[in-house]
Amino acid sequence: MTRVVIKKIVELVVVLFVVSIGTFSLVQLIPGDPAVASLGEGHTPAEYAAARDEMGLNDPFLTRYWDWLSGALQGDLGKSLLPPNSTVTSQISAALPVSVQLALMGLIIALVVAVPVAMWSARHEGGWVDRAISACTFGVLSIPSFLSGMLLIIVFVNYAGWFPRSQWVRFSEDPGQNLYHAILPAVTISLLEMAMFTRILRSDLCSTLRENFILVAKAKGMSNFRLLVSDALRPSSFSLITMLGISIGSMIGSTVIVEVLFSLPGMGSLIVRHAQQGDMPMVQGAVLVIAVIYVVINGIIDISYGYLDPRSRRANV
Repeated sequence: MTRVVIKKIVELVVVLFVVSIGTFSLVQLIPGDPAVASLGEGHTPAEYAAARDEMGLNDPFLTRYWDWLSGALQGDLGKSLLPPNSTVTSQISAALPVSVQLALMGLIIALVVAVPVAMWSARHEGGWVDRAISACTFGVLSIPSFLSGMLLIIVFVNYAGWFPRSQWVRFSEDPGQNLYHAILPAVTISLLEMAMFTRILRSDLCSTLRENFILVAKAKGMSNFRLLVSDALRPSSFSLITMLGISIGSMIGSTVIVEVLFSLPGMGSLIVRHAQQGDMPMVQGAVLVIAVIYVVINGIIDISYGYLDPRSRRANV
């Protein structure tokens, strides 16, 4: 198992290196000139030339990439253009906890709902309960996050008045108020994942329940609940675990929409606000942080397969 972990870590480092090159290269292709965004209107040609020289925009691509990467490895992602002289790292440090909290809450809500619902559906395969759950999940999957968020705002904010829309209290200031303000955005993020988790786990559970070892356990008189929880759930969870890693990326993407919709001070709002103003250092740093989080989480999940299924260890050695 140690060799498998070392191999996965090496692969992870290579992927992160490729991600850093891709992030830096793609941001360079975005229209706009950081020097112009930094100076604003009314600058002279001399000021423009000095700004480009100070920001290293006249250096070769590899030189600029190496300077940026060496700074990023030390936690320095450069200076943001908005507000002037503020660091990218400090602004990301303030916004990232909001997005991470929303993504984690959304993931927990999705799992808490999806696992028992999938087990219930698989237990009644082909029955009216199974068909009703399938119809509901299809309906949820057909609604994009921005539309479901707007519907939740109309129902629970505008009509019922149960939740605020454009307020945020940090967890360190008031945990109760923080969860109260975060629950509706987190539910919005969780809906699509909830439906996908339910369908995937239900399908795998139905297949597992037809296996010979399950039939033998049934013949011995084991209860249906115990069969589902102790015997069928674990071998049916590999597709779900794979989806957890993939869902991190989609949930982080959903936070961009949801944070703008609910006016929350997270990574999504940060990227949108600075991209509109042409602040490329901020966009570059924020995209890199999100990409690194996504790759690292998927790497950890990949390594966890070896502990859940010994067959995957032999396949990766």
